[in-house]
Amino acid sequence: MKYLFSLMKKAESDLEYFEDEREALAGYSKSHFLEVVQDVGFECDLCGKCCTHAFNDHVYLLKEDASRIFEIDSDAVIPSPYFDFCDQDGRFYVSGYSLKTQGDDVGSCIFLENNRCRIYEKRPLICRVYPYMIHREEDDSGLYDWREISGLNEHGLYGAEINENEAADIFEITKKYESGYISQEIEFLRAVSNHFDKNKLKHIPKIYDKRIRDFEKGEIVTVFVYYDGAFHEHQAQR
Repeated sequence: MKYLFSLMKKAESDLEYFEDEREALAGYSKSHFLEVVQDVGFECDLCGKCCTHAFNDHVYLLKEDASRIFEIDSDAVIPSPYFDFCDQDGRFYVSGYSLKTQGDDVGSCIFLENNRCRIYEKRPLICRVYPYMIHREEDDSGLYDWREISGLNEHGLYGAEINENEAADIFEITKKYESGYISQEIEFLRAVSNHFDKNKLKHIPKIYDKRIRDFEKGEIVTVFVYYDGAFHEHQAQR
């Protein structure tokens, strides 16, 4: 019973966090975002850094993005690497898919070729909005606050002229992604709670930690990805 409580406690805590974030996002100041975007004046210089694991960790896909990528190349999609829950049989559960990377030193996106995106017109929403964001996180000093630009001063050019209409378009698409991500996480948390309850599954932190260590050592693990209203089984290996 205490293990089931562990699942419910974590799920409820995560759910509360994302519901708070959704409410905060709804009230976020558009004028402030426009001011930041126009002041920074980010301009892509085609360096390709944002398309690598070394610079950006992983590309998380919203449901509509995953559906489109599946049609282009089903082998390009993998379970997102940060698993949320683990049942008593050592099987993981995660809220969505990510893009696979190549086997080079920097972990280039599977669709990156000669520093250009092979599916540029059909690229995921997160790639369309990058480096813009509208969510709260800690900075290097530990300050938890809104962030609007990712990787500031680490890539690209700055000082470009961005008019108010362009900045407003950036705001709308960035807010669309952030809202979609939050909604996807909330839907997953509710679904995984119901799934565990219905199938008498237990989230056991000790087993989770052990299987994560196994995964990091290169072992194959079972991962259930929540996608399109259901859990889909995959075998994953780092």
